[in-house]
Amino acid sequence: MLQGTIRQCAAEFWGTMILIAFGCGVNTAVTFGDGKFGDFLSVNFGWAVAVVLGVYASAGISGAHLNPAVTIALAAFRDFSWSKVVPYILAQVAGAFVGAALVLGTNWETFHKVDPAREDIKTTGVFCTYPAEHVSNFPGAFVDQVVGTALLVAMIFAIGDPRNTNPPSWFGPILVGITVFAIGLAYGINAGYAINPARDFGPRLLSFVAGWRDVFTASQGYWWVPIAGPIVGGLAGALGYEIFINSQHPKDSKPTGS
Repeated sequence: MLQGTIRQCAAEFWGTMILIAFGCGVNTAVTFGDGKFGDFLSVNFGWAVAVVLGVYASAGISGAHLNPAVTIALAAFRDFSWSKVVPYILAQVAGAFVGAALVLGTNWETFHKVDPAREDIKTTGVFCTYPAEHVSNFPGAFVDQVVGTALLVAMIFAIGDPRNTNPPSWFGPILVGITVFAIGLAYGINAGYAINPARDFGPRLLSFVAGWRDVFTASQGYWWVPIAGPIVGGLAGALGYEIFINSQHPKDSKPTGS
């Protein structure tokens, strides 16, 4: 049996891999399915379910952060150890990379048919996010990522706070999935609501390794936005929860953290 941080990182790898295998898989089906496999609503629902499954797959071992923005927020505002932050993030990115590789490998013939030269941004958009043509990287998409991730982390803190509504532990992942679904519906129009640096960077790196060479230069070098924006947003959402909710609890009542 793996011990300590290694054991937890293995769970983060596994949970994030499952998240991306389902999430990017849904993107693939909708993008290349000629309308037979749904639309934008299907993408939102698919990613929400992917989050639920990824959390269920790993929560008992690692707490199922599956997102560097969540990990950093928990370290800053809860009792999660800073010494585990980098190992957790590396495991999350690696899991996202492998999850995307599963999607690419399973659908290789489709990708090769649609984009044999690996030049079409539509195919790389299956793996990573890009802003709409009218949306700037900064402040447009950056603010979009800050707001979306702030809402996500604020709700994760609320769901995990036993002094708040205190839902049963088995129901927590479903509530997180509902949160992601709502964020997608409300904020998916600008930049695809990555709201997770590992979710975007791992598959982006996979697509680069697989031959799509413009993934780090497209959209005026957009790649840094879904990394920096969610980190800032996660801290903002956690801070908001601390100010408006946590600080209002009785002084002898303590929050819990992963």
